[in-house]
Amino acid sequence: MAFMEKPPAGKVLLDDTVPLTAAIEASQSLQSHTEYIIRVQRGISVENSWQIVRRYSDFDLLNNSLQIAGLSLPLPPKKLIGNMDREFIAERQKGLQNYLNVITTNHILSNCELVKKFLDPNNYSANYTEIALQQVSMFFRSEPKWEVVEPLKDIGWRIRKKYFLMKIKNQPKERLVLSWADLGPDKYLSDKDFQCLIKLLPSCLHPYIYRVTFATANESSALLIRMFNEKGTLKDLIYKSKPKDPFLKKYCNPKKIQGLELQQIKTYGRQILEVLKFLHDKGFPYGHLHASNVMLDGDTCRLLDLENSLLGLPSLYRSYFSQFRKINTLESVDVHCFGHLLYEMTYGRPPDSVPVDSFPPAPSMAVVAVLESTLSCEACKNGMPTVSRLLQMPLFSDVLLTTSEKPQFKIPTKLKEALRIAKECIEKRLIEEQKQIHQHRRLTRAQSHHGSEEERKKRKILARKKSKRSALENSEEHSAKYNNSNNSAGSGASSPLTSPSSPTPPSTSVEHAPF
Repeated sequence: MAFMEKPPAGKVLLDDTVPLTAAIEASQSLQSHTEYIIRVQRGISVENSWQIVRRYSDFDLLNNSLQIAGLSLPLPPKKLIGNMDREFIAERQKGLQNYLNVITTNHILSNCELVKKFLDPNNYSANYTEIALQQVSMFFRSEPKWEVVEPLKDIGWRIRKKYFLMKIKNQPKERLVLSWADLGPDKYLSDKDFQCLIKLLPSCLHPYIYRVTFATANESSALLIRMFNEKGTLKDLIYKSKPKDPFLKKYCNPKKIQGLELQQIKTYGRQILEVLKFLHDKGFPYGHLHASNVMLDGDTCRLLDLENSLLGLPSLYRSYFSQFRKINTLESVDVHCFGHLLYEMTYGRPPDSVPVDSFPPAPSMAVVAVLESTLSCEACKNGMPTVSRLLQMPLFSDVLLTTSEKPQFKIPTKLKEALRIAKECIEKRLIEEQKQIHQHRRLTRAQSHHGSEEERKKRKILARKKSKRSALENSEEHSAKYNNSNNSAGSGASSPLTSPSSPTPPSTSVEHAPF
């Protein structure tokens, strides 16, 4: 097929889920405006940082673009008179720093393209919608039966994944969705194996997997077509949102927070666990479970985006589970992400932070038991249960599933081996990242402890003791030398000289053990 044969020039394989932090280092006044010098850092490495310069008007423009999220963000107000006063600039700098803190710690905002471009223009300057349109246009040259109805702008959270509403020319009323995605940092399959596995996805039949109508790939991206579902995803059901709306509008600030009924939680949870077990048994890596990747078809949940792991895309929740060294396999990642999903189904919103210290009242204690096994401090510290173990827990063990569809997904032995190696590579990068985060956390704690007021007082006391001891030693040494001098004088001048071969007399000074 006439897909682009070479990857686009200047391709960047960044992990877009690595958090960016921003600190205003200084400000400078230039005639009629003030510029703020901001240090931006990716992840935990100070070496991976850069400076950007922004005016208040840049912040204002970003804030206007983020209004679609429906959040009340703490941008300091405009001031036309007296905005060059030194005290005002210092106060505004504090306000802008607070604004940066809010948008970089909000999980949805921090991952959106608007914020990434504001903080990291060098790596996010490309127009991914244009790139996707070029690729899709190339595709249509050899597949003329498809036609684009409209772009579905920003309906997903990924910066490098774009969606288009489609139709088949001889079936104009039927609507489909085309998704195009660039490669990610965890793409370890060879180009040949990658393309073969992508093209294998339409043959995957399972009652809880959303069917792929068409799939193709080249060495730099993949393109898939599925049927469009008017009801949307499980997340759309929870948030009562419209599938075609932008991601920020749908999920950032829901008007009404309400969880699902207990029977829905039990049924949907059981269906999702069944398909995860199926994929795990097949040796097919997933790692991308969240409510937006579960399509609702009546009362049936169907998993989406099996291609993500083949493309090497990072998980939505990576910044959470990368903090915990026991969540180090894709199976344990799926179980942890299931905990996030179950929390959202139960309470109508994601957890404020992970691990979760205590859970609000739930429709059943059986729900809390599963949440504790996947999101609690103990679970994150000691490791996740298996999918099989979750299926045996009271919340899901009595759920009866009625489906006559027999699962089918035949993966050739050679490709199974390629998947196994790719999975190991994905896990190896995760383990290395977790190790670095763990070491950084230990170092930060040590530095914080070292810099605490109590520690400073201890060090001052120790320094004074050491100073006194040193003075005492000097005094004793001086006294010993004085006594030796007097003894030598009293013995007379007739004392024989010590020859070079004679042993040196032992010192009379006192040695103290080191403090």
